Amino acid sequence: MAEAVANVARRINATAEEGRDTLDLSECKLISFPDGVFKVLRSCTENIRKITLANNEVKALTNKFFTTFTQLRELDLQGNVLTKLPDAIGDMEHLVSINLSNNRFSEFPDRLTAVRTLENINMESNQISELPWERLCEMPALRSVDMRSNPFSLSSSQTPQKFTIIT
Repeated sequence: MAEAVANVARRINATAEEGRDTLDLSECKLISFPDGVFKVLRSCTENIRKITLANNEVKALTNKFFTTFTQLRELDLQGNVLTKLPDAIGDMEHLVSINLSNNRFSEFPDRLTAVRTLENINMESNQISELPWERLCEMPALRSVDMRSNPFSLSSSQTPQKFTIIT
C-alpha cells in the first residue's frame, strides 16, 4: 500500500514540477481520484490536457474532478469499475476523446451527448444494450463510438451517417 501511495505522489509531483500537460495515474490501484491531487496541482490544472486513470479500481468520479480539470482534451478511464459519470462531464468544453472501455456501464452515459467537442467515445466491453441515437446524431464533432463486446446490436435503420459505430 505504501509503495502504491508513493508511486502516485511521485507521478503527481512530476506533473506539477515539470509543468506537464499529462497526468498518468494508470495502474496505481486507485479506488477513487485522490483529493490531495487537487491541492498539489492547484497551480497547474489549467495546463492539464490529458489524464489517464486506466487499469485501476475507480468506482466513481466526482463533479469536482470535471470542474477542476476544465481544459481536458483526453480522458482515459479504461479498466475500472465505473457504472456512471457525474453530470459535470456534460460541461466539458474541450474534451475530444474519452475511453470508458472495460468498465461496468449498463447504460450509455447520457451526459456525454452534451459534450459538443467530443469526437471519439470508446465504450468497448461494458454491458450497454441501447444507445441514445438522436442525441448522438446531434453531436457536431462526433466521429466514432466503439461499442464492441457489448450486448448491443445495430439495425440497418440505425446506421448513422455522421459518425462510425464500431461493433
